[in-house]
Amino acid sequence: MALISNGTTIFDAGSMASGLGGSMVFIKKLTASGSATLSFVDGSDGVVLDDTYKEYLFIFKDIHPSADNENFAMNFSVDTGSNYNVTKTTTYFQAYHNENDSVTALGYSSNKDLAQSTDFQYLSNSIGSDNDQQTAGIVHLFNPSSTTFVKHFISRFNIANSSEYTVDNYVAGYGNTTSAVDAIQFKMTSGNIDAGTICLYGIS
Repeated sequence: MALISNGTTIFDAGSMASGLGGSMVFIKKLTASGSATLSFVDGSDGVVLDDTYKEYLFIFKDIHPSADNENFAMNFSVDTGSNYNVTKTTTYFQAYHNENDSVTALGYSSNKDLAQSTDFQYLSNSIGSDNDQQTAGIVHLFNPSSTTFVKHFISRFNIANSSEYTVDNYVAGYGNTTSAVDAIQFKMTSGNIDAGTICLYGIS
């Protein structure tokens, strides 16, 4: 059975009509192994981070710190990774719940947002270093190659942290630059990324 809107076939026999909808294209996977940083730089080692796509998606799996109670963070570059210091304004919410069901909360974290700062932006915080503790999540970066508009992003991470909590972090904001963002770096605010993977996709 087909789905037709205003004379245009949208779906037919379970398939989307040609020219409708987008696609997600795998670009690059980085694997941490005691890594101080993981960086995606346009034009380097097969990385595409330019006007090929208007949206880029980073997927983080089992990001595990080398030390307990660490924070995972990111920053942008407009000079192909020579400096990661783009000015950002952001917002940071989190919800949490501990294993023994004694503490729950939802609230704004004013000490983790940025207001016109070049600092690295926290994506998840207080990550545990036990073997069963890590963080996982996503970052969407919108139209980084624009030379007209600021660079919006949103992220969502969950954490198994050092105090036996699950913590759901939501971060959103923008890099306040009209220069093209052509590199992005991820790191712990101290120590190394002991293990984990980051996959980059372009969305058309």
